[in-house]
Amino acid sequence: MRVVLILLIFLHGLIHFMGFFRAFAMGNMAEFTKELSKPIGLVWLLTGLLFITSAIMILLKREGWPVIAILTVIVSQFLILTVWSDAKYGTLSNIIILIAASISFATERFEKAYQEDVRTAMALTEIGDELITEKDLEPLPAVVQKYLRYVGAVGKPKVYNVKIEFEGEMRDRGKDWFKFTSEQYNFFEVPTRLFFMKAKVKKLPANGYHKYTKDGAFMRIKLLSLFPVVTNDRPELFPTETVTFFNDLCLFAPAALIDERIRWKAIDGQSVRATFTTNATSISAILYFNEKGQLVNFVSNDRYSVNEMKAFPFSTPASTYRNINGYHLPTYGEAIWHYPDGEFVYGKFNVKSIQYNVEDSKR
Repeated sequence: MRVVLILLIFLHGLIHFMGFFRAFAMGNMAEFTKELSKPIGLVWLLTGLLFITSAIMILLKREGWPVIAILTVIVSQFLILTVWSDAKYGTLSNIIILIAASISFATERFEKAYQEDVRTAMALTEIGDELITEKDLEPLPAVVQKYLRYVGAVGKPKVYNVKIEFEGEMRDRGKDWFKFTSEQYNFFEVPTRLFFMKAKVKKLPANGYHKYTKDGAFMRIKLLSLFPVVTNDRPELFPTETVTFFNDLCLFAPAALIDERIRWKAIDGQSVRATFTTNATSISAILYFNEKGQLVNFVSNDRYSVNEMKAFPFSTPASTYRNINGYHLPTYGEAIWHYPDGEFVYGKFNVKSIQYNVEDSKR
């Protein structure tokens, strides 16, 4: 679709040159039955060049093209109205370009809100160079110590933030799977999770933004980035997102488990209960490990299902550990609700990349 849009805008721009040629008597422009003044001819030329510029910007994946395209469509349509009988069919191209540019403009604005929140959180984060030592592990249960040694946290820097990129599939109950890609930043000094997802639902683009900070939590999902289909900032969302934040920490930033806000209670040799408290909210989860020291499941009863806004047992079995930037981390996981009538897998996540202590949001 992107290639088709580029070609449409480019060709639509070239067609506008005909108005310039007509005004300056260059060639036989029989398509125009009406005479055009030279100033108007220059406007036709400029409009065509702006359309071509928009097409090139899309090709190069540059921001700002929607604004140029929308303004150019307005001028183009004015020109078409002045020679309606000769150029009326150009209106269809303008409508298509206007719709595509409006959607892209809304998407850019939606994503920029997320990017601005990331920059704000990053500016408030001071990244030090302190290394994690064996002594730092002493307050932790033996199985958690083994986990941190397995992932390779000892001898590496303390983790202040993490950037994670996923691709995978998600679904609601009774609905089909849809594919998604996501980018998120988690900050640990002041617990913050900023998650932006791009997906296609029934072949239509839909974007979602989950924001979790000390001030609260909200989620918004917009179809075509224009039409809100989910908006949720209810109080139950804060403990829900706290569970999600802690889940991310356990699986993808285990070095951050050395934290006084976490209380530990060993259950047996391969499982522990962890209670994480932030902003006067406490959530707990049971962490299950295998004999290698890998964290293989995370189970919590403190997460609310958004659809029902009721708490159900929630788990995230994880597997396929691989080396990522010197850490042994899981690269595949599932998100499962344990409803009274049975398990429901609603998310499948594949890790694309993980970066720690990011100081530039463009990395």
